[in-house]
Amino acid sequence: MLKIKLEDFIKILSSDVLKSNSCIEMNFCIDNAVEYEDCWMGKMPDNDTINKEIYWYGLVEDGSQSYNYACFEEILNAKVFNNKSICDIWERVTWYSLDGCNIEEMLQYYIDDDLGRPIRSAPKGIK
Repeated sequence: MLKIKLEDFIKILSSDVLKSNSCIEMNFCIDNAVEYEDCWMGKMPDNDTINKEIYWYGLVEDGSQSYNYACFEEILNAKVFNNKSICDIWERVTWYSLDGCNIEEMLQYYIDDDLGRPIRSAPKGIK
């Protein structure tokens, strides 16, 4: 679990998922908010529109608080946390994982320009 800087968060979600045909998934909680103890957000190519990406939140397990956004500014300013945006509560956000891995391990690949994001290969047996 980790607190990250807002500028690092912006850099993560600025990654080009269209070029790499990949997605970004982040798991987090809002400190002292039982209803937001296992939240997800991310960015991925839009399956319905070529060369377009979408940003999304999945805030509760039953899917009742699932939201899609067309641009980064929308997800950044969306008032989905009890009428507050992620920026409004930034100091209370604790990050668990990034792309299914420990946030501490993966963060460097997004914020260090010299490392670059790891390239994922298809599972064996897929051609």
